[in-house]
Amino acid sequence: MTQSVYFFGNGKADGTRDMKSVLGGKGANLAEMTNLGVPVPPGFTIAADQCVSYLEHGGITDALRGEIRDALSRLELVSGKRFGDPANPLLVSVRSGAAVSMPGMMETILNLGLNDSTVEGLAGASGNPRFAYDSYRRFLQMYADVVLGVSIHRFEQLLAAKRLTTGAANDSDLSTDALKALVQEYQQLVRALTGADFPMDPHVQLWGAIEAVWKSWTLKKAVDYRKVNGIAHTLGTGVNVVSMVFGNMGDDSGTGVAFTRDPSTGDRRFYGEFLVNAQGEDVVAGIRTPLHIDEMARRLPGAYEQLLVTQARLEQHFRDMQDIEFTVERGTLYLLQTRTGKRTTAAALQIALDMVDEGLITQRDAVQRLQPGQLDQLLHRVIATSSHSTPLAVGLPASPGAASGVVVFDPDVAERRNQQGEQVILVREETTPEDFHGIVAARAVLTARGGMTSHAAVVARGMGKCAIVGCTALEISHEQRQMRIGEVMIAEGDWLTLDGGTGRVFAGDLPTQPSEVMRVISGQQPASEAPIYQGFATLMGWSDGYRRLKVRANADTPRDARVARNFGAEGIGLCRTEHMFFEGDRITAMREMIVARDEGGRRRALEKLLPMQRADFEGIFQAMDGCPVTIRLLDPPLHEFLPHGGEESSLLAASLNLSRQELARVVSALRETNPMLGHRGCRLGIVYPEITEMQARAIFEAAVRAQRRGIEVRPEIMVPLVSDVTELRHQRAIIERAADQVMGVMGDTIPYLIGTMIELPRAALTADELATEADFFSFGTNDLTQTTFGLSRDDAGRFLPQYVDGGIYEDDPFQVLDRKGVGKLVKWAVRDGRDVKPGLKVGICGEHGGEPRSVAFCHEAGLDYVSCSPFRVPVARLAAAHAALAESAGDR
Repeated sequence: MTQSVYFFGNGKADGTRDMKSVLGGKGANLAEMTNLGVPVPPGFTIAADQCVSYLEHGGITDALRGEIRDALSRLELVSGKRFGDPANPLLVSVRSGAAVSMPGMMETILNLGLNDSTVEGLAGASGNPRFAYDSYRRFLQMYADVVLGVSIHRFEQLLAAKRLTTGAANDSDLSTDALKALVQEYQQLVRALTGADFPMDPHVQLWGAIEAVWKSWTLKKAVDYRKVNGIAHTLGTGVNVVSMVFGNMGDDSGTGVAFTRDPSTGDRRFYGEFLVNAQGEDVVAGIRTPLHIDEMARRLPGAYEQLLVTQARLEQHFRDMQDIEFTVERGTLYLLQTRTGKRTTAAALQIALDMVDEGLITQRDAVQRLQPGQLDQLLHRVIATSSHSTPLAVGLPASPGAASGVVVFDPDVAERRNQQGEQVILVREETTPEDFHGIVAARAVLTARGGMTSHAAVVARGMGKCAIVGCTALEISHEQRQMRIGEVMIAEGDWLTLDGGTGRVFAGDLPTQPSEVMRVISGQQPASEAPIYQGFATLMGWSDGYRRLKVRANADTPRDARVARNFGAEGIGLCRTEHMFFEGDRITAMREMIVARDEGGRRRALEKLLPMQRADFEGIFQAMDGCPVTIRLLDPPLHEFLPHGGEESSLLAASLNLSRQELARVVSALRETNPMLGHRGCRLGIVYPEITEMQARAIFEAAVRAQRRGIEVRPEIMVPLVSDVTELRHQRAIIERAADQVMGVMGDTIPYLIGTMIELPRAALTADELATEADFFSFGTNDLTQTTFGLSRDDAGRFLPQYVDGGIYEDDPFQVLDRKGVGKLVKWAVRDGRDVKPGLKVGICGEHGGEPRSVAFCHEAGLDYVSCSPFRVPVARLAAAHAALAESAGDR
């Protein structure tokens, strides 16, 4: 028979810390501490798979009941007490404990085994009737709340009334008689609200508590916590039944929670809180104001000295900062739990570096200790810790950071008010490339529609700008220039604050604070005065020593390229040329090209654009001196560059010597039913080859000019949205002719590559053919996900959350790369492409390039690099190191 119950006590345990998947973290660590000789009350752990079985099938099997009874008998023998004995009762706590720590998310019951008889036995055995009845009223309250469904607030009301009528300032001031009366009132409350008496049989209490802990795995708070932290819903929780020790037996007793290092800063100092004459929930629930752990040295000196020795021993043994719970019963210390302590990212960084210096862990361990996603906390502005406001609404946290500004609803207004020195928040139903200048001007972006890879999300992340998208509670009235969130009306010019890390929207101008790392990156603070940055740089350096994947950035301007380089980018994996057309006079020339009636008119307009593009490319080559720069040719459909009515249309028509009707006809002719699958990408270059020719000339002229200035240039030209090798062959011929012409005239030679984006399923399936014409592949996984799933990334945000919540999709495929479908296409294309061209360079430039689990897939699939927004570069570097270390661990 498979063992399901594991005992620990008297210095020996059935389990070890390596059995977290079986016992849960709490059970495994209780077993480990027992084996170490740490003072732990005896008990037993029910394996986590029994929780899963119970939730799937219901009921407790006879076999499991038998194991639990055997373990209970063994606990009685070790403790010298009997469960339900009126003279000397064994009391237990029943606690949850999953394989991954979920602090406070599931249920706990203390003092189980008390009833009207055993409470007298506890009073007699302890010689302290007040303590016994205090423990009994606590148990009644906790059990009724957790198992019987009687709200804890009803008991708190009775407790508060008892304090008031007796003149007690605190719970600890209530007399024995007052507590006895309170116990009767609690029992009457249970009878009135449930229609039944409180269960007096300790065995019935135990079965009820075990089932309640299992059920707490499905509580909303527990489910939400797992979603946020990426914890599997299939793990289940262990149940720990432990002999009670009491911190509420008088002034020589107490309870507390402590960390072996400061969880906020990482400083190497013992940090915690405790209470005299209390039980654990008093500290956690804030029922009483706790004392600093240093005060314990004066109140309970012997136990404190033992605690100092024990905490140091535990940290040395587990080789990580520990979060410990302890109780002191009549001067004797007991450890109730130890686990890896939760900490801020800054603290995690400091602790990892210090532990390397102390010889406690290796550099490899330090790299693995910090999770890639945590780095966002180091890079973006955050709402100041002094703020305590309530959010108006919550949307999708598209791009982290925090920003405040006045609300504007129009990108032109955003630009104008920004030029006047105002801080603005651009609020839109959704954004398009035409809004780019407004996004540039805004401190942050808020949209009512769109998903995590919508235009607003992608552009904002690329710029390191705070953004919240898909805020469905948002209603915008452009006519009245105001918006509504619930009952709150916000007019243009009113202040908003966005927290892009959590998706929260606040009214007013809340204070924000820049991160230390960003102050150094931007030159506002010297690195020598920034210890967090120094630690960040050290850890990133260690990470780079382990990873195989190169990390590039998606950057469209010289400024973006410089930021990316400062964050450690090893090149540019995606430079989107269309964003260059929205600035200044460029948009006018671009629109002139679009509305031109013939090739001659288009070429005249393109000649105006060429020097502008050339200057941008030259600036990017300079910023990325010595690194590859992948430039994507024009991709969006042309109608996105044109206004769609209003005053701007009138001005454009006048500047182009067209009537408004003629301009309207042009715009109407370009409009498409499904533009994402329409006339865009390489299809533009095939119908209008002069566009590809101009862009190629600009690239090569910029490369020659940069090379003449001593800059090492490595251009890679990428043809978008290819579905057939003939398309790529057509575009490659134009690019090569432009290269020959420029180099022939200018007399310089520039090495370059020509490749394609794989963003359509057909491209992936015919990768062997494409490889005959491509020097590299870059997977555009945003569009590849769209076209594989048949989802619009801008519209799917309306229902994808329900898909994920309902278990239809494990993850939002626009956030985490879909291994089964999209991933299979990626692997297919890599395999077939390299079969034809073994040295084929392969990378990814979609938003997945900065998502840790997706980076791990790219490592496994054999890609050469990932490319992501500049502010995600450190995340990708660390994720790539984690992927390489995981692979090497599997090989050992």
